[in-house]
Amino acid sequence: MARLLAAADALARRRHRALLWVPAAAGQALARGLALWHARPWVAPLWLGPALAPLAADDVCPLPAAKARTRLGGEHDLVIVDAVSPEAGFDPDAFGALSGTLRAGGLLVLLTPDDWGARPDADYARLAEHPWRAEQLEARYLARLARLLVAAPEAMRWPAGGSPVLPVWPPAPASLPVPTDPDCLTGDQAEAVARLVRLRRRRPLVLTADRGRGKTAALGIACARLLARGESELLVTAPRPAAVAGLFERLVALCPGGRREGHCFRAGTATLTFLAPDELSARVERGDAGGPGTRLLVDEAAAIPAGLLGQWLEAFPRIAFSTTVHGYEGAGRGFALRFRERLERLTPEWREWRLEAPIRWAEQDPLEALTARLLMLDAEPVAPGGGALRWQLADRDALARDESRLRALFGLLVQAHYRTTPSDLRRLLDAPGARITTLEDDRGPQGVAVTGDEGGFEAGLAERVARGERRPRGHLLAQSLAAHAGERAALTGRLRRVLRIAVHPAARRQGLGARLLEVERQRARAEGIDLLGASFGAEPGLLAFWQAQGFWAVRLGLSREAATGEHALMVVQATSVEGEGLALRLVRRFHRQLPALLAFELADLDPGVVLALLAEGDAEPLSDEDRADLEDVAHGHREPALARPALQALIRRAAPLAGGAPELGLLAAWAFQGRDETWLANRLGLTGARQVAAWRRRTVGAWLSVPRLSTDEAGR
Repeated sequence: MARLLAAADALARRRHRALLWVPAAAGQALARGLALWHARPWVAPLWLGPALAPLAADDVCPLPAAKARTRLGGEHDLVIVDAVSPEAGFDPDAFGALSGTLRAGGLLVLLTPDDWGARPDADYARLAEHPWRAEQLEARYLARLARLLVAAPEAMRWPAGGSPVLPVWPPAPASLPVPTDPDCLTGDQAEAVARLVRLRRRRPLVLTADRGRGKTAALGIACARLLARGESELLVTAPRPAAVAGLFERLVALCPGGRREGHCFRAGTATLTFLAPDELSARVERGDAGGPGTRLLVDEAAAIPAGLLGQWLEAFPRIAFSTTVHGYEGAGRGFALRFRERLERLTPEWREWRLEAPIRWAEQDPLEALTARLLMLDAEPVAPGGGALRWQLADRDALARDESRLRALFGLLVQAHYRTTPSDLRRLLDAPGARITTLEDDRGPQGVAVTGDEGGFEAGLAERVARGERRPRGHLLAQSLAAHAGERAALTGRLRRVLRIAVHPAARRQGLGARLLEVERQRARAEGIDLLGASFGAEPGLLAFWQAQGFWAVRLGLSREAATGEHALMVVQATSVEGEGLALRLVRRFHRQLPALLAFELADLDPGVVLALLAEGDAEPLSDEDRADLEDVAHGHREPALARPALQALIRRAAPLAGGAPELGLLAAWAFQGRDETWLANRLGLTGARQVAAWRRRTVGAWLSVPRLSTDEAGR
């Protein structure tokens, strides 16, 4: 024990942190963890795991892994992760989140079985979808972690039958110069604050950093100065409130006259308000947020869909995006790749600043490097190397042992999705029924599709699930279509869901995604699958991709997801004779419901999505009566509301021909969703109801004159 404490003291002098791995039998590992816990008066020690045996330690109150995020923003000298107790398990997301709360000199202690990876642990219950049990799964992910820890030069180890083994750490790094800004800890942070305070109109700022660089604190310091100089209202958003805990801490410290009230901070008449992405988006839609003179700060932007970021970019003249580059959720690199084009198009004078110097610890920190390697926080795809592309069904046993290929494949998924977590790597390797298809050139994977099988329930269970009496784990697509779309056959049939699909940024728009789906389609047909499907956030560009591959919308979530601000959309394609009948019933039911949903529950749906969905439905040719009503609207003085059925018929007929035309989408928003003249005027850049009425007449007249609308050629 004395050697470990001496090592911790040496780490503190270097402003470094380290991991101590304790692979041993449960009793011995827990005893060692408790001994270390009581060895000195640690600052805010934390024990992560299930409750300990009675009287094992009266002063230890274990934190369940599910609550790990409640400690974000805090600091600890010691974090002990119990992954050895029979009822415990290794939660990759909790491990990643808490590793960043350790300050210089801190120890992250990992207690595991001495044969870690030989079998699944208790946390695998979250992977065990019906009818699987956790103990039936493979533990490739845990075995990989154990192999990496054995080989890790940065890790301290305390093997079951011996004394602690300490590494030889490199020389201490040189200390950084003290910044001139008294509120900042590094020059990088001071520059970030200065840029945030002088944020200029239509010149967005993008702040990027790895964890522990003080970017969220920089946002708080800048907000304090903006409020002090008279800024009356500031808005802040992030995937969850815990992400901006550091921002509020700096506000409280730097504005002693202010007070925090929930998600709002008040300093005199000035206010800073945190809004979740869905609430912020709804306010922008209503015109209650954004506009001239407004300012928005977005933290952890990588974990928010690019569509929402684009909406805010247009609504707020002064805006800053802050994101973690290699974090335990989201990926700043993927954010930059996906969002850069929109920044260049809408605000070509945008600026970027990267915070390099760490604050909570010094450079070359052993724990930071090891955690990134274990959880693949810094996974990157390999650049295309030329040569013919070939598809391959990955062998997960081999993949788990091929670190470079696994890193390249996971890097594709990270950069393509707005939120990819360490747990996704475990799911990739060990989820039952998951299969990985790749398109590869001579250098490695350039495209990947991950699928999972669903359904196959016996009739009695399917009926209970459809009635809401049972909720077996997993089977998202099948259960949702049964419970919300009323189709029991979605549970008794065999469905295959595309969980993820990604293509290297340099190889996009070359048909690789379509090729991957064609491979999956052929394999589904050969293996007796009834439906191939997917679920994703409803966004016009993404929906257009799936529609182009022959998929049909069958369900749309009635409310926006809080973290994404988008409605979840499900699409399917039949891959068997039985699947054709099921898909037809689902599509018909969905389009029968759609007009009423647009008028009520989906009245805030993106007009581009509305138009794309309407384009899928069967549209009858315009009747003579419809044409007469439309002529009166376009060229006469008919009140458009009194000709709404004819206008709806025109839009449904024209939607397949529109190619996403924004004006037809806005007309659909008025005709189907009840958007008022004020909303239309804001979207169109018009002033007053008279200009909106003239626009509507012109738009109706233009579409009414399209010859194809009177034939059977319109319609998908």
